[in-house]
Amino acid sequence: MGRSLGGSVCFRRGIMTAIKHALQRDIFTPNDERLLSIVNVCKAGKKKRNCFLCATVTTERPVQVNVVKVKKSDKGDFYKRQTAWALRDLTGVDAKDAVKENPEFDLHFEKVYKWVASSTAEKNTFISCIWKLNQRYLRKKIDFANVSAQLLEESVPSGENQSVAGGDEEAVDEYQELNAREEQDIEIMMEGCEYAISNAEAFAEKLSRELQVLDGANIQSIMASEKQVNILMQLLDEALKEVDQIELKLSSYEEMLQSVKEQMDQISESNHLIQLSNTNNGKLLSEIEFLVNHMDLSKGHIKALQDGDLASSRGIEACTNASEALLQCMNVALRPGHDMLQCVKQQQQLFTDLCEQFARRLASHLNNVFVQQGHDQSSTLAQHSVELTLPNHHPFHRDLLRYAKLMEWLKNTDYAKYDGLTKNYMDYLSRLYEREIKDFFEVVKVKMTGITKEGKKFATLPRKESAVKQETESLHGSSGKLTGSTSSLNKLSVQSSGSRRSQSSSLLDMGNMSASDLDVADRTKFDKIFEQVLSELEPLCLAEQDFISKFFKLPQHQTLPGTAMVDTLEIDRGLSSQPHNPGGQLSISSEKDIIRQMMTKIFRCIEVELNNLIALGDKIDSFNSLYMLVKMSHHVWTAENADPASFLSTTLGNVLVTVKRNFDKCISYQIRQMEEVKISKKSKVGILPFVSGFEELLNLQESIFRNAERRGDLDKAYTKLIKAVFILVEKVASESQKTPRDVVMMENFHHIFATLSRLKISCLENEKRDAKQKYGDHLQSYVINSLGQPLEKLNHFFEGVEARVAQGIREDEVSYQLAFNKQELRKVIKEYPGKEVKKGLDNLYRKVDKHLCEEENLLQVVWHSMQDEFIRQYKHFEGLIARCYPGSGVTMEFTIQDILEYFSSIAQSH
Repeated sequence: MGRSLGGSVCFRRGIMTAIKHALQRDIFTPNDERLLSIVNVCKAGKKKRNCFLCATVTTERPVQVNVVKVKKSDKGDFYKRQTAWALRDLTGVDAKDAVKENPEFDLHFEKVYKWVASSTAEKNTFISCIWKLNQRYLRKKIDFANVSAQLLEESVPSGENQSVAGGDEEAVDEYQELNAREEQDIEIMMEGCEYAISNAEAFAEKLSRELQVLDGANIQSIMASEKQVNILMQLLDEALKEVDQIELKLSSYEEMLQSVKEQMDQISESNHLIQLSNTNNGKLLSEIEFLVNHMDLSKGHIKALQDGDLASSRGIEACTNASEALLQCMNVALRPGHDMLQCVKQQQQLFTDLCEQFARRLASHLNNVFVQQGHDQSSTLAQHSVELTLPNHHPFHRDLLRYAKLMEWLKNTDYAKYDGLTKNYMDYLSRLYEREIKDFFEVVKVKMTGITKEGKKFATLPRKESAVKQETESLHGSSGKLTGSTSSLNKLSVQSSGSRRSQSSSLLDMGNMSASDLDVADRTKFDKIFEQVLSELEPLCLAEQDFISKFFKLPQHQTLPGTAMVDTLEIDRGLSSQPHNPGGQLSISSEKDIIRQMMTKIFRCIEVELNNLIALGDKIDSFNSLYMLVKMSHHVWTAENADPASFLSTTLGNVLVTVKRNFDKCISYQIRQMEEVKISKKSKVGILPFVSGFEELLNLQESIFRNAERRGDLDKAYTKLIKAVFILVEKVASESQKTPRDVVMMENFHHIFATLSRLKISCLENEKRDAKQKYGDHLQSYVINSLGQPLEKLNHFFEGVEARVAQGIREDEVSYQLAFNKQELRKVIKEYPGKEVKKGLDNLYRKVDKHLCEEENLLQVVWHSMQDEFIRQYKHFEGLIARCYPGSGVTMEFTIQDILEYFSSIAQSH
């Protein structure tokens, strides 16, 4: 059994060797390739014709390694190359099972190819070859899964790991060629024997005899050297005796050195004690120098802290340097044990006393500076009382900034006093700014309303001067009365020189839609005043915010440790004082919030005054809200770009909400004015007042919002307005009795379309198209309804003709009908001579002229459309005559040219 199995294996190997030789000869040698391994496979799951997978390398450099699929041709008499894959594209090899014999395996190229080998041995041989080729030629290593470790060598042999360019593919084969020297030796040996090639056995026996002779000669040579060995042994014995003598001498030397060692140890110990003493002395000197250098405050600094002049620049600089030196001494990091020294305790107590004394002196001086600067600033208010300008605080800020470093020192050393100074500064400055801002707004309101501070009378007041003055004073009152100013504004009626309206302005006053020159001048004046107000407030707030940041050392964008935000209401009571804590901080999330809260405390009256000013401007003329919306939006946009969370941005944003609310009320009021317009039902309608008003309103708003950033609010208002205009035009047209509905719709929507086309408002493009569509539809409807059937009997006649044709009678047979023969047709045509037709058209022109208004100038457009409609009817009749009465010679008594002359002459005569 074993022999038969072994024989079959040998037989199979022989077959595979023959196939390998044939493939090399027929397929790979012509392609300059060398076949290294082969396996007989078929596709997994398919029992079809087998094929061969071949591992090959090219004989040219650089070497290319491929996996080639070879199969027999359809006729089966030769092999052909079917598919080739580059080995560098192979990403993985899966042998399925590393323990049990399994002929299946997968090759992972761009797709996975599943194969079944004819035997497990062939599969293993092929996979082993692939692994060797990967190790030698590829940098990228292929993933071998489920492969036995015996097949994958741990490392490539040194002979294979040499230069790839200089190696050969034979490293993968099962034999190794002789090197050059071995080959040369064999050739020399074979040349010495003539029969080496013809009689190999005799040559081998000769070589064996020569080897035996050489072995014998070696043994004799060894035996001849015995005498020399004995001489060598004697020399070794003599050397050992000499070694013993040297060891004795070394022992005596060692005893002598032992006494020397003891003496050296004593010297070494003495030196160590001396070195330790020197080290301790050095450390003590270092500690003393450290304390002297870091905890010694000069007499000049002490004098500056105790008596330095805080009013002069030189004194402030000396105090600043002294305070910084004191802070460094107080914050020095003491080493362990220093705090137990009496001198250190004395110095620390001295520093603490100096710090408390200077902090009290500094806080008192700065409080006096705040008070003095507030009084000095008040003296300059008179010169600004009649001008639209706010006092400049730059000199005040410049003087105080000299103390900025001292404020930082106070913040780090005595936070309670720093907090108290902050509270006092806000108290003093809030009262100062409140006086300045209220006086400023007094002047603004006087310039807006025409009221002087002495109380000039209104021109043409509709009621008593005292009542108006009382209400005006309520507007200009103290902050305690400002909360009730809104209600008084609702009652106030302001006029200027007999031209300003007492109620909100409207452009919809029944045909007098354009604003007067005085109204435009007043609005322009108001716009300039409002812009001046914002232009004065903005730099004032920004300058104060910048000063607060620098003076109180509150840098922007820096987060402080804190547990909770300070309540906004707490600022009204002042920033609460905290007990002294050198490391203490405000319980607020960031110093940026502190700045905003301080600004809110200092400028608490700005938002109230702005809201009152806005209410006054809206009461004077509701269209002022348009100007205010543009200006306020621009300033909010500018402030948000600079700092979205700043006090100025927040305050202006809140005021913008009020302006936007007034703007919405203005638009709503215009819509209500439109709805309240009454149109006489017995007179010609023409262009409706609110349509003209809408045009004027668009012109005004576009002129105001031309370069504004905030177009969204205006676009929404436009949508509301035009929607109301469309609805009201249709309502009036439906209710009109004197003017036809189509005329009202046609003229007004034509006017709206012309307005929108001229202004080119992008958000109203859809409404413009709708207006054009409505204008065209109602123009056509009016033309058809007004023209009607000018040739009525002829029209009835042909309606009968068309009815017969619709019943199935042929067109050329209609003339045989008794009621529709040629004679009846001629009778009807004779009833419409040219003169009668022209007379009827002349009456129609007068009728149309009465319906249309001169303002829109649509008469010629309508008349031309009627001409086209009349010609269309004429051509229709001519077509019916030509089809139903062919060859009859019947024609109309007037031609198309006559119709054109009728319409032209009628239009010219009127």
